[in-house]
Amino acid sequence: MSQQAASRPRPLSPHLTIYKPPITMAMSIIHRITGGALYFGTLLVAWWLLAAATSQSQFVFLSEWSETIIGRLILVLYTWTLMHHMMGGIRHLVWDTVHGLEKNNSRKIAWATLVVSITLTALIWATVIWTKG
Repeated sequence: MSQQAASRPRPLSPHLTIYKPPITMAMSIIHRITGGALYFGTLLVAWWLLAAATSQSQFVFLSEWSETIIGRLILVLYTWTLMHHMMGGIRHLVWDTVHGLEKNNSRKIAWATLVVSITLTALIWATVIWTKG
């Protein structure tokens, strides 16, 4: 190896104090996390369906549990997870058509994914609260 090559400083990889993750990367990571979280939420839905079909006591237990603050929080988070994962899927579907791949457009679509998922969740739960009275 030459003397000149050995004396040059090596480049440093960006670290968390320097590197700011782009919104597209954050939405991609969240899309993967929501996909995993949907497995657990779907277990709750399956439990609720089985309870509705088989056991009145289990159905009453789940109904009462869903009225607690923790139960509501889990249901709201499950709704947001479902909406966010759906919007992320639509975003990837749009990208599969080779649209919105430019840096500026992909950033806008990533922000839209977040905003629309929160808006849909709020609309769903406003409807739930409004219809319950």
